[in-house]
Amino acid sequence: MFLGDDLLAWLLLALGGAMAAGNVAALVRPPKGRVPGPGNGLERPPLWRSLVYILLGSGIALWALVTLVA
Repeated sequence: MFLGDDLLAWLLLALGGAMAAGNVAALVRPPKGRVPGPGNGLERPPLWRSLVYILLGSGIALWALVTLVA
C-alpha cells in the first residue's frame, strides 16, 4: 500500500496544514480587489471564520503529526 499503514495520518497532515496555511495567507495578503465572477464579492476574508479555520487546521495537523511520531 502507498505510504504504508499511515496513509490517513499523512492525508490529515497535508489537509490540516493546507487549511491553516491557506487561511493565514489570505489574512496576511488579501486580494488586491474584487475578482470578477459570481460569488466573489468579498474584498477581505472574514476574520473570525479565518481564525477558526486556522485553529482547526493547526489542530488537525498537530494531531496527525503526533500520530505519525508516536
